[in-house]
Amino acid sequence: MAYRTLIVKKEGAVDWVTLNRPDALNAMNPELVDELQDYFGRLYTDHSVRIVVLKGAGRAFCAGLDLKERSNRPDADATSGSPQSGLVAQRRISEIVMRMRRCPQAIVSLIHGPACGGGFALALASDIRIAGTSARMNAAFIRIGLSACDIGVSYFLPRLVGVSVASELMMTGRFISAERAERVGLVSEVVPDEKLEEAAAPYIEEMLTTSPLGLRLTKECLNMSVDAGSLEAAVAMEDRNQILCAQTSDFREGISAFLGKRKPAYTNS
Repeated sequence: MAYRTLIVKKEGAVDWVTLNRPDALNAMNPELVDELQDYFGRLYTDHSVRIVVLKGAGRAFCAGLDLKERSNRPDADATSGSPQSGLVAQRRISEIVMRMRRCPQAIVSLIHGPACGGGFALALASDIRIAGTSARMNAAFIRIGLSACDIGVSYFLPRLVGVSVASELMMTGRFISAERAERVGLVSEVVPDEKLEEAAAPYIEEMLTTSPLGLRLTKECLNMSVDAGSLEAAVAMEDRNQILCAQTSDFREGISAFLGKRKPAYTNS
């Protein structure tokens, strides 16, 4: 698929995906919204991709929705009096983060500069976040007369940092720096901006030494366990996953590689 606002560079089982509207700080216009939705939607059945690294071109990760684009704004249909049309437009954007969580690939976000509003949501919907020292993130929606609860932020943020910090950030719209984001567990580490891709390398290498099925089921089970109604529900999912993985050739290869003190050569079989 040829995209105009996304650059997708494939390196084996890893997709390096760059938001490519640097002159607009990678703000999401309708075209970028559609392309992100399409890309993450296609991943669901594409098992050739195991890891996605998401980053922004230029000076920012993503400055949120491009409010210069009238069709992006929640009041775009105000004159027509059609809340139905407004909801359809809103769901086009929120569908991106749902597809990010639904796809079986691990998603690593490399965050530098502003990650605001919708850009903050993209970072939160990722599995692993690494921040550059310039990273500044906020729930920008509340600063323009809207609720801070948008594009999954009210779901992801309290689960990552706790309700108290999430309430502070969402009710004020204040920025959280890279240093504080690491301190509260929002990002895994902070490195100089120019070292972001280098910092991602060990995460990628370690995930590629896991079995393809094991990595996919780990993301799925983590998603389910966050909202599990009981320990028993989480354990039932874990038990099911372990029995599935134990039936594969990759499990036998993993045991053999461990005993032989070598890297496993998984075949996804």
